[in-house]
Amino acid sequence: MDISNLIKQLQNPNSYSHTVQNSIKVIQTHASAIFLTGNYAYKIKKPVDFGFLDYSTLEKRQHFLNQELTMNQAIAPDIYLEVLPITLDNNQVNIGGKGEIIDYVLKMNQFPQDCLFINLFKAGKLEKYHLEDLGKVVSEFHKNTITNDYIRGFGDIEVIKKSIDENYERTEKYIGIAQTEKQYKETKQFTDRYFELKQSYFKQRQQADKIRECHGDLHLKNVCLWNNKIQLFDRIEFNEEFRYVDVMFDVAFTVMDLDARNRQDFSNIFLNTYLEYTGDWQGLQVLPVYLSRQAYVRAKVNSMVLDDANISDEEHKKAQEEAKNYYHLAWKYTQQHQGKIILMSGLSGSGKTTIAKYLAQQINGILIRSDAVRKHIGNIPLDETGDSELYSEEMNKKTYETLIYLGEIIVKEGFSVILDAKFDRHQWRETVIEIAKKNNISLTILYCHAPLEILSDRLSNRQGDISDATANLLQQQQNNAQDFNQHEMSYVKTIDTTNNWEEKLKEIRW
Repeated sequence: MDISNLIKQLQNPNSYSHTVQNSIKVIQTHASAIFLTGNYAYKIKKPVDFGFLDYSTLEKRQHFLNQELTMNQAIAPDIYLEVLPITLDNNQVNIGGKGEIIDYVLKMNQFPQDCLFINLFKAGKLEKYHLEDLGKVVSEFHKNTITNDYIRGFGDIEVIKKSIDENYERTEKYIGIAQTEKQYKETKQFTDRYFELKQSYFKQRQQADKIRECHGDLHLKNVCLWNNKIQLFDRIEFNEEFRYVDVMFDVAFTVMDLDARNRQDFSNIFLNTYLEYTGDWQGLQVLPVYLSRQAYVRAKVNSMVLDDANISDEEHKKAQEEAKNYYHLAWKYTQQHQGKIILMSGLSGSGKTTIAKYLAQQINGILIRSDAVRKHIGNIPLDETGDSELYSEEMNKKTYETLIYLGEIIVKEGFSVILDAKFDRHQWRETVIEIAKKNNISLTILYCHAPLEILSDRLSNRQGDISDATANLLQQQQNNAQDFNQHEMSYVKTIDTTNNWEEKLKEIRW
């Protein structure tokens, strides 16, 4: 039975052993078809071979459906149920019935389509807290994924470069149609230089066990909010090169998808939350090349649609426009920027973190909190309270040294960095000032303040934050704080956090 006939047959309610909705909806891609029956969804794979994806035989389709079930049950057990045979008996196609096996299908619990992140976004119902929650979910997912010597091998620079170079080769024919030759050359030159000059970054990622069995296709269409929790689904099962990747490969897909939809504030929240909960700020050293890669792949997919003679003029125009936008985004990620450092300073409860998070979204900055750095060094979960040893003088020194080190390496990659800590000692402020001067980097110190009784009230009422600071520490902090000297004052902007601080921030030239 050919695929078009099979798809037609599976729209017949008699093919199912349970009651189905009046009209079975079919969602098709280039490689699969999904049948929405009401309570359950069924997915078949089309008998196609695209090189990077091969479902051309019955055995391969069965294998990859089982692979998809196993991989996705681990992260979305509410959705993925079982693989069943599709049988033919007396000219009737049945799922899980008797007769000749003609294909296989993946059975899933069907969730409402408005639960998808992409549909929540389109409906204007995707909120900032959803992106924070997603960052936490993805960080936990990556923490539990596997790695080994075989998987780490996919982090070799030759493997990564080969895959990216193939994208350029496949899209060269679309120059003048969906992108300019100048844009094509500059995008390719960026990745060529990246792999030539920054090989040590990729080695470090392997050594740090950041090459793992990831998702591979982590965009808004593959995330849903169902049963009161965020669920990732539809991991890449058909190609090892697409799922045995750097965790930043996954992160880049989500960031790029949000950027492409002109919600850089959303992508910033997701990225900063992920980095805070994983402590993987060094992953930013390879993020730009993966961001460009993900946008370029979306451009390539849309370009390939242009080769289909069966699509309408309207569909052709839409695909061409989307390809152009993604090519431009891929190029945009390659453009180097001059990073800046913003140093938050002030007592606990002074509003540093509130302002830092707000500012990060405004300037697309990387926010690094000393509270998170400290707990990562101490190897305790961010949501747990640390003991006295975590706040010893030795740990304070390690925390500030690490915080400043991370800020320096990240700002050198062109990111704007917001370092969020009390920064109440000359020693640490002067260290950052020297780094900024040596590297000709813009530096602003944002000193946040409010009356002591307000700080005390804020700390007493604080909930759901990773900081362990309490109101009884305020007097000691105030006694130990060292006033800004004349040299430091030239960098300082003072913010009264009790009085319209958003307007004050707007007055500062970033």
